[in-house]
Formats: sequence, C-alpha cells, structure tokens
Amino acid sequence: MSLPYFYEPSISYPHHILSEETAKHCIQVLRMKENDQLNLTDGKGNLYTAIIVKANKKNCEVRIEKNINHKSQTTNISIAISLLKSPTRLEWFMEKATEIGVKEIFPLICEHTEKENFRYDRMSGILISAMLQSQQTFLPQLHQPKKFDVFINESFDGLKLIAHCADQKKQTLKDFTDQKTNKLILIGPEGDFSSTEIESALKQNFIPVSLGNTRLRSETAGIVAVTFLNGI
Repeated sequence: MSLPYFYEPSISYPHHILSEETAKHCIQVLRMKENDQLNLTDGKGNLYTAIIVKANKKNCEVRIEKNINHKSQTTNISIAISLLKSPTRLEWFMEKATEIGVKEIFPLICEHTEKENFRYDRMSGILISAMLQSQQTFLPQLHQPKKFDVFINESFDGLKLIAHCADQKKQTLKDFTDQKTNKLILIGPEGDFSSTEIESALKQNFIPVSLGNTRLRSETAGIVAVTFLNGI
C-alpha cells in the first residue's frame, strides 16, 4: 500500500513541522499516529519519506528519513492557452495537463476571449491536487493571465509553436516530438486566434502546427498538444 502523499512548498531537514492544512488531513482525516510514515514533496523534484514524531492536527512534527531528488526532464513543455468561456473546462485542462507533465502554464487573453475572470488561487489548488494524485514531484508553474500581444513579444529559449484553424500551410506536432529542446505552444479560445494574432505570432517566429483533421475544443487541443510534445 502506497504512503499518503502531501505537498509542502518549503521543507525543513531533518525535522519539519507540517502546515496546518496537511497536519489536519493527516491526523484528523486519515487518523495517522506517531511512527506512521508519509511522503512529502516540495514540487521542485524532491520526494521525502518522513515519520510522524508528534501527532497534532495543528502542530504535527515529522522526521525526514529519506530524500530522493528527481531530475527534471531534458526537455520542458510550456503551454499558453486562452481563458475559456467555461471555467470548468479550463479547470479540467489544468488538471489533465499537470497529470501528463507540463512545466509552465500561461493563461492568455486574446481578441476572441469571452471571459477574462481568472481565479488564480483555485487554479493553483487544482494543479497541486493533480500533482499529488499522479504522484509527481514537479509542480507546474502557473502564471497570471497576460494579453496575447504582450506575451508573444517576451523571450523564450526554445521551440515556439502556434496551433490554429486558419487555412494555411502547417506542420504536424509529430515533426517536433523528438526534438530535444524546450517547447512552447499557443492554444486559442473558442473562435480561435484572430488573423491579426496569427500574423503577429508568425512574425515572432512561432511555427504554425496542426493538431489533426478535426476541429477540437480549446481544452482538448491543449491536452493533445501536451501529449504529443511529451512523446506520450
């Protein structure tokens, strides 16, 4: 049986006091006691195995027994996706992208973006839950929303792609799966990117790509992109 798995953004060694939220879940919900073991991650690649030495739901102390540092992937996948009309659909994307493995998520505000409301704390919580559920040790970096024209002018060290539905020559994502470099892909809103946005992205050396022969919802397109670029 696998050990309970928790996220603590800052972990002290060799003794660590759990956050009140984690402590409450351990002691009050899971009924854990002294000498019980658990796993902790800081979301930065470290996996700690610890043992409870003081069982208290507000001040739970653990002793770190072992630490494994997982190296990050040689290539990192970043995705910039428009805010969506349905927050639920965006939440679904955030969850699944984290499970698959993505380094950074950039919410975008595009010309055709219908709703600009973004609950950063809620979305961060979804990423943490998805990381723990899939038992990963890297938490994707979530950024605050940015205007499309501001974002595409920022520097990025790696391959830059844009997926859109306009009728023009495109490459397929399979063409880039094996390239050992950082990768960033842009995914538009319902209604796609505007022609002006596409033109601006191309001028900034974004490569147009196709995600297949069918028209996908934005959140589905995002998952397809992350999956292909990760070589899954």
